[in-house]
Amino acid sequence: MELKIQSKKLELIQWLSSLEDLNTINKIVELKASEDNDWWNSISNEERLAIESGLADADNGKLNPHSKARALYEKWL
Repeated sequence: MELKIQSKKLELIQWLSSLEDLNTINKIVELKASEDNDWWNSISNEERLAIESGLADADNGKLNPHSKARALYEKWL
């Protein structure tokens, strides 16, 4: 698996080094910039509060077993 990843990286490096299309290069730069952003900063305040509430519940032992969640949401799984 590691060898396959390294091979893909080398292919991308070779392709990128020969790339002359500025539009494509700019898209790659944008992709890299979006990868560098912390997802926490891109979610809404409501989503942050919901996550923090869930973490507080977990810290306080307010947890449900996986089987209960699975039964509750089975029709969507």
